[in-house]
Parts: sequence; C-alpha cells; structure tokens
Amino acid sequence: MSEGRNRRRLLLALPLALVAALLAAPAARAGLLFPESGGSPNADSIHTLYVMVFILALFIFVGVEGALLWALFRFKAKKGATAAQIHGNTKLEVGWTVGAFLILIFITAFTFIQLPSIKNPKPSLIDADGNQVSQVEGAQFAATNQSVPKGDTMTIEVNGQQYVWRYLYPGQDQLLTYTDMVVPVGMTVLLDITADDVVHSWWIPKLGGKMDAVPGYTNKLWFRIPPDAIPEGQKQVVYTGQCAELCGRNHANMYGRVIGMKMEDYKAWYAEKVQQVKTAETDVSEQQKELTEQQSQGDGE
Repeated sequence: MSEGRNRRRLLLALPLALVAALLAAPAARAGLLFPESGGSPNADSIHTLYVMVFILALFIFVGVEGALLWALFRFKAKKGATAAQIHGNTKLEVGWTVGAFLILIFITAFTFIQLPSIKNPKPSLIDADGNQVSQVEGAQFAATNQSVPKGDTMTIEVNGQQYVWRYLYPGQDQLLTYTDMVVPVGMTVLLDITADDVVHSWWIPKLGGKMDAVPGYTNKLWFRIPPDAIPEGQKQVVYTGQCAELCGRNHANMYGRVIGMKMEDYKAWYAEKVQQVKTAETDVSEQQKELTEQQSQGDGE
C-alpha cells in the first residue's frame, strides 16, 4: 500500500519538476514551445520552420498514439482466450519505412528552402543617414563566405569573456560598450563573434539563431530590427538574451541586450558615449599628471 502511494507521488512529482525546470531555465526566456519571432527576418524564418515541423510531428504523434490506444482497447486480452502469435507483416513494415523516409525528405526540402533567408543577410531598410531606401534584393544562396548585402550595413565585433559581452562599434572612435548593444532600427547589423577565454554562445532569441563565441575564431551572424518595432510613445525597443553555453560558475548572470533606436537617436547616443569616453580619458590624464607632479615635488624635498 505504502509502495503504491510512493510510486503515485513520484509520477506526479516528475512532471511538476520538469515544468519548474523549464520555467527557471535561462532558455525559457526564448519561448516555451516555439522560438520567438518578429525581431528580425531570420528569426521569422526560424519560427516558420519550427512551426511546420511541430505541426507535422503533432499529426504523426496523434495518428500513432491513436492507433496504439485503439489496438490496446480493441484487442485487449480476454480471460480464457489464447493470444494469436504474429511474426511480422512485410507490407506494413515496408509502408511505415517508406512513409518515414518521405517525411524526412519533406522536412529536409523545406529546411533548405528556408535556409537562405536564415543565413543570408537582408539589405538594410535605411541608409547611413536614416533615410528609407528602396528594396531590390537579388537571389542569394547560403555559402561559407557570404557577401555583404548591398547598401549600408553596420558591423559590430562581439567578444564574450567571463562573464560579460563586449561590443566594438565601427568607426575611428573605437567605441566599446558592455552588455547592451545599441543599433539603429532598419539597419542590417553584421556580427563578428569571438571570445577571449572559453566558449560562450551569443543568443538574443527574438533576433534569430544563436552562435558560438570561440576563442581564436570568428563566427558570423546578422539581424535587422524592423523600423516599426519601437512601441508607440517610446524611443527604443529592447531585446534580451543570455549566454547559451555553460562558461563557468557565473554563467547564469551573463546577460545581453540589444536596444534598437531610430537613426537620429542612435547618432545622439553614439556622440554622447564618445564624448563620455574622451572626458574620462582627459580626467585620467590630468590626474596622472597631478600625481606625477606631486611625486616629483616629494622627491625634491
């Protein structure tokens, strides 16, 4: 009696523990059932692929489990009856083998149809001044060295290190920021992703797929935030993510954010950050000079 009750408690506790783990896991911020979408064209393509495979798998699951349950109840053993011994059915075995093969062919074909829109960067919707540009997208194909799309783009170097993300922006100012990446909406952003110490994984779920950050090697990724993604009455849209590769004891706190702004707001933010860096460098230089003078006076006495 006690053993049966313990078994029932265990069967109840296991699914509850699984749900709790999913809710607490960092990956749960990416959506419990499907990948997030709407933040970038490649994220939309990934979402479409997942939904298609899920629906197909759901139909197969319902069909197989339904047939199994029907057979269990329809042909359940009766008292005093001897069960018939069946040693296989060639037609059925060939049928479900061919069926499984055709399903795999369909999934493979659909994946390769979606792959170019996931891997190949889309052209920007704006130019470097924030003006809208016409879209003339030629055919692109997935390749190891995919060419940069036509029009203006922004390349940001992403560097993972325990336990923070560092971003190097283009331009002679060599602006660096940490944790938060700020970009203009409508601009295609190309990411060069690497790491300083151990393997990390860059992932902002709503902006598309994840990419490993490997020391000594540069991986490529891209995204393009829609111009209309900024909520009405606000000046920015924020997408959150987290390192998706166990990288040490503080891995759970290695967060990252991408903040999208209109071009004019982005330029103002960029100019302000550059000025803050210059002011800080000037202050440090003056403090070092004062310290050197004080040390010289002390030595003279």
